[in-house]
Amino acid sequence: MAAASTLRQTPLFARHLALGAKTIDFGGWDMPVQYTSILEEHKAVRERVGLFDVSHMGEIEIEGPEALALVNYVTTNDAGKLKDGQAQYSALLYPHGGFVDDILVHRVNERHYFLCVNASNQEKDFAHIVENSLDAHGRERFQAKVTFVSADYAQIAVQGPRALELVQELCEAPLADIRYYHFVDGTVAGLSARIARTGYTGEDGFELYVKPADSPALWDLLLGKGKAYGILPCGLGARNTLRLESAYPLYGHEIDASIFPPEAGLNWIVKQAKGDFVGRDQVVEKLEEGVWRKLAGFEMVGRGIARDGYPVLADGTAAGWVTSGGPSPTLGRNIGLCYLPVEIAEEGRKIEIQIRNQPVEARVVKTPFYKREKP
Repeated sequence: MAAASTLRQTPLFARHLALGAKTIDFGGWDMPVQYTSILEEHKAVRERVGLFDVSHMGEIEIEGPEALALVNYVTTNDAGKLKDGQAQYSALLYPHGGFVDDILVHRVNERHYFLCVNASNQEKDFAHIVENSLDAHGRERFQAKVTFVSADYAQIAVQGPRALELVQELCEAPLADIRYYHFVDGTVAGLSARIARTGYTGEDGFELYVKPADSPALWDLLLGKGKAYGILPCGLGARNTLRLESAYPLYGHEIDASIFPPEAGLNWIVKQAKGDFVGRDQVVEKLEEGVWRKLAGFEMVGRGIARDGYPVLADGTAAGWVTSGGPSPTLGRNIGLCYLPVEIAEEGRKIEIQIRNQPVEARVVKTPFYKREKP
């Protein structure tokens, strides 16, 4: 672990310490992993509302008359389908077809796109986009400016079935009118904010992008108003168990430079009909040939908890590895995600997870493990 003095801190770090948070090194950031307990925080998000500091995430803006052309060239999804105030899940790929990162693309207007990227990848993502905006001679290929703007934003996520009620107390804009994966630029408690109906928990909620200097006041207001709704501040531990139940990929676990979108079950964000993009030919080739391995969900049958990196066996032979695993607080079962050969990754298939050199029975199950009931 890096020395505490070398870790980056969000504008809310003092708030986390005051609330008694336990912090860890997460990709070079000193971040809260939990305040009370992962179980309590997880339950708050599933049943009421939870508050997350995700200011470590990165932001990149692409602006100009050919902003769309550049976005479409460096991402897999088709940003041309977006309308103003709409967002989409997408990915950046290396030329060989593996993941640089998975990202959110927001269309502010036809000349302005706002990208939210993973914290540990933000500098790498920015360099990748800039590199691919230039030709072999270092000249601009697109009339578009790429700007690294992470220092201009703090991000607070309000997630859970009562998130809408809570945030609405502080907003004039009618939030119920904002559809999932849409956003508006407005105010929250009089503070300028980008209000996006997105999240990483499997619940309804909002991600609020504000000026770093405004974030402590907004955090305090949300916690104060949220008492009536049973709010809890939540750390990365609950964020991980929530996203695992929803089978959302995490960079460095389910996806990385060695993984192709079809293997991760992310064919749906690869829009080859839009034209050329970085890594397109290699991904299309994989789609046409068919992949030999795929991401699969499993639940433990025998006693034991599967942890990241544990070997997976089929008929006593090494078959894959656990990408993410742990207890599911909502389901009361031990679950996980793993890569397996396609012929083995069939629902109901018996596998074994090697835990402390002992094979423990598990079975392949359908994902997501949890899906919220929509009103």
